[in-house]
Amino acid sequence: MNFTLVNGQIYTPGLAIVNAPQPYTPLGGDTLHISLDVSGNGKLTLTPDDDEPTRFHEITIFLTSSEMERNFTVSNGTTPPQVSIDLDSNSDSDSSSNSNGSVTAYTGPILSLEPDSTVKHVNWVWPDCFVGDGNSDDQGARGNYNISLHQSFRWNSTDYYTVFDLPISVSNGIDEDAERVECGLLENEYRPALSAESDQSDDLPGQPFMGEGVETTVLEGEEGENGGSRLGLESGVGKALRWATIGLVLGAVL
Repeated sequence: MNFTLVNGQIYTPGLAIVNAPQPYTPLGGDTLHISLDVSGNGKLTLTPDDDEPTRFHEITIFLTSSEMERNFTVSNGTTPPQVSIDLDSNSDSDSSSNSNGSVTAYTGPILSLEPDSTVKHVNWVWPDCFVGDGNSDDQGARGNYNISLHQSFRWNSTDYYTVFDLPISVSNGIDEDAERVECGLLENEYRPALSAESDQSDDLPGQPFMGEGVETTVLEGEEGENGGSRLGLESGVGKALRWATIGLVLGAVL
């Protein structure tokens, strides 16, 4: 799958522009960090009127892998529930008594993050089954994934729903931490994709912000399970989450 970049940004089949990560990046650390420009590089307002001809309705994000047959919620457009944690299980804690706290299970609605900023920074804490350094025979859930970016939006007075899959590799070190929730709290039903012939639709006439004469760089990725986009019309605003064109089902978390 090829990805077209403009000045290091990835233009998706939708209104969102991905600043980071880049395709096929090996990831790890404390969190999965995703940076999205939601203004079309200054072309859209953060608080559009309801009848605006071009505007976002919703962005949701999932972490999916056909290799691992896993599907995790990063943000499903709802307010995340609080999950109780035992802070004493954190090796950095020096408390001598039982100490409990809570963390959010996943990231809240994307468009509500950093309300005064046109760039939304998603920092999703890796759940516990991703802990590891890549040297163990038991890799848990680690492996090749797609950051699956679902966009519901209006463009030129027509509503659309698109899915863009950005391939990454969860291969760098991820340390144990008390704030990592159980993977079962984030995992949804996984169903394999249908054939590639069913992926594409001609409903979206083009990329909203890619004008003629723009200099682009085509990044050629590996052929295989990861990467790609699925496009489609949306007949109304606020449709339930679904796997759009190709029949993958995203179950609601919790």
